[in-house]
Amino acid sequence: MINFKIIYKVIGSLLFIEAMMLAYCLCVSLYYGGDDRIAFLVTIAITMGTGIFLRYCGYHAENSMGRRDAYLLVTLTWVIFSIFGALPFIISGYIDNYTAAFFETMSGFTTTGASVIDDVEALPKGLLFWRSMTQWIGGLGIVFFTIAVLPSLVGGSIRVFSAEATGPIRTKIHPRLSTNAKSIWVVYLSLTIGCTLCMYASGLGIFDSLNYSMAITATGGFSTYNDSTGHFHSAAIDYTAIIFMFCSGVNFTLLYMAIVKGKIKAIFKNSELRLYIGLVLCCTLFITFILMKDLHLETADAFRYALFQVVSFITTTGMFNADAGQWPHITWVVLCLCMFFGACAGSTSGGFKCIRGVMLFKIAHNEFKHIIHPKAILPVRINGNNVTLTAQTTLLVFFTLYIATCIFAYFTLTCLGIDSTNSFTIAMSCASNVGPTLGLEIGPTMSWSIIPDTGKWICSFLMLMGRLEFFSVLVLFSKAFWKEN
Repeated sequence: MINFKIIYKVIGSLLFIEAMMLAYCLCVSLYYGGDDRIAFLVTIAITMGTGIFLRYCGYHAENSMGRRDAYLLVTLTWVIFSIFGALPFIISGYIDNYTAAFFETMSGFTTTGASVIDDVEALPKGLLFWRSMTQWIGGLGIVFFTIAVLPSLVGGSIRVFSAEATGPIRTKIHPRLSTNAKSIWVVYLSLTIGCTLCMYASGLGIFDSLNYSMAITATGGFSTYNDSTGHFHSAAIDYTAIIFMFCSGVNFTLLYMAIVKGKIKAIFKNSELRLYIGLVLCCTLFITFILMKDLHLETADAFRYALFQVVSFITTTGMFNADAGQWPHITWVVLCLCMFFGACAGSTSGGFKCIRGVMLFKIAHNEFKHIIHPKAILPVRINGNNVTLTAQTTLLVFFTLYIATCIFAYFTLTCLGIDSTNSFTIAMSCASNVGPTLGLEIGPTMSWSIIPDTGKWICSFLMLMGRLEFFSVLVLFSKAFWKEN
């Protein structure tokens, strides 16, 4: 039986946190004299009122949570946060369609970074800050943030963490989950502050530096300018973004071990990190060669543009310093490969995750050996640990769900009148939480505003599934989930 009272209580408390986030944006709006302050005031009032009501509904709730409660809570939290987070866009009038506003907010919280706003520079500072903040909170997970800050709020924290965490193998810094969460948030904050300072030192103002740092460390990709980092035409800003995007794609547990514990050499023995670095290097060198050969770019420019797009796509950040939609189509294939793989598990990036790639390669390698030696027992080992048969089965199911969902989205978007190339890359972009797409109608530098409303809802749902890695969302649609036992 699902304990709805604890779900009401937790979501009500989480809405107070969202109202606090909106209050920060209100302060930004007041400071810059924006015309969005009324929108934030009304949204805060509505969010607080709903939070109080849900807290009342969950009054005297038992502070414990079963597995089904955790999965329902996590999915509802992301949906409800997006429902209320869309209100400032609607009330301010800068987005006149709730579907588009919900899409924009869901894109932010899931760190996808796809936007339906044609002219981002027309937005007031408060709304720009809100877009960036949605990404930053969603980077490591809304409920994960709560576990770190208010561990006593969520009973059954381990189950909640399992429902929201990404990746098939979850490494821990500390046996206690709240301590583990706080350690990871220290890394996250350090990256954000470091990126802000470096961006400021590279010539950006404090507002742009803060917004770009939140977008980069969350691997979200929302920008304060229509041309993203290409607006600045600065190699210093590009390489700063590259470094912090890359670091944000590394498993935060590994970063913690390297920074705090000083185990720098040990982390490079990690199989997932080696695949991640290898993909970045190989894809960058290939695209650099193509840009020099076909577009006749200088070596330095070709390398910078190639490295930026590769790191942006593989970390699923989605920022750009050049229009990859104008590049030779063979580069699209390489960038789609990056889009699919994603970076490391335990980071803020989306995608299939490199750890799953390592597992697939090892399973395939063992199958070839089995053909020659049918009776041999060949365990799958990653970083010295055995991968259980259950984990291998889950991997194959996840891969199947990922491909099947992308095919369904591709078919549906094509039926809605979107060209085949865009439909395919939009499906992959949403499932991997990347943001930009590759095509001529909706290119990496364009907004998604021309997608029909039905397509926006499909994409929003796909972004949610991609962020929570399919199982946490799709399990809610199974009969067994709702059966009493």
